[in-house]
Amino acid sequence: MRKFLPLLAAAAIFAAGCADLADQPTETADGAVAAEDLLTTTSAAPADEPASNNPVSGPEKPTDIALPDPLPTELVITVLNPGNGPLAEEGDTVVVDYVGVRSTDGVEFDNSYDRGTPFPVAPLGQASVIQGWNDGLLGAESGSRIQLDIPADLAYGPTARSEIIGENETLTFVIDVRAVIKPADPADAPTEPGVDLSVGATELTTTDLIDGDGPTLEQGQTAVFHLVLFRGDTGEQLDSTWTSTHLQIPMSPDGFPALVQGMPGMNIGGRRVLVLPPELGFGPDGNPSVGLPAGTDAIIVVDLFAAF
Repeated sequence: MRKFLPLLAAAAIFAAGCADLADQPTETADGAVAAEDLLTTTSAAPADEPASNNPVSGPEKPTDIALPDPLPTELVITVLNPGNGPLAEEGDTVVVDYVGVRSTDGVEFDNSYDRGTPFPVAPLGQASVIQGWNDGLLGAESGSRIQLDIPADLAYGPTARSEIIGENETLTFVIDVRAVIKPADPADAPTEPGVDLSVGATELTTTDLIDGDGPTLEQGQTAVFHLVLFRGDTGEQLDSTWTSTHLQIPMSPDGFPALVQGMPGMNIGGRRVLVLPPELGFGPDGNPSVGLPAGTDAIIVVDLFAAF
């Protein structure tokens, strides 16, 4: 049931957790620290990164950061802009953009905006990031911008991390919460197509089984979702992603055509059925390895968890 996933050439398996790339931070020429090394505090196997070919521009990098005065002795969370989505809870995946500066003088040591790749924090509350992040992101609302002023004991304590982050350094982060992704329960996965079977489809058709009550997925955004693949003529289930981590793909020309055409317009929390003719699915030869014969329509049931 895992053979379908490689066919989504543009899809990236969403990181189940933030993984450190090294025990020690890697310094750049200007003394800054590589992103994953900076935020993570324990070693783990490298995780897949979110897709970097998202054509949509994200929030602008913060440039005017108000430094705390006096320096905090406990975590200070400030909501700079409210969001409009779900609140982050322990166990969620929180996708963020961020900039980090030294609280004493505002010298920047890292940011994700220039890389163009948001950073996934998972599972929140137990992620391999500094404790100030695990604590500070709890309760954050999707779509919000927050500031975390983090005392040294919730950052790196007496351990210097670079020329910029010295011993017992207080750190300030401004963070854009791009998405809050709730864990998926495999028991909630669809077990049948939910629409009439299909033979000889000539165009993509979509049917919403669950409307969803979150924001609408737009062209150019990155979608975070699960799917189940069914054979169009018999309704036989051929594959499912529900027992793995979420998929994410950009809604761009580089994505899997039927998903890129059929998913925009869904609301987060929704379930949509896509009926695919062979030319928008797996080509005239089908995919025998997953049980889809040549010339056979496909049905994909998509559940949308987040978009950013």
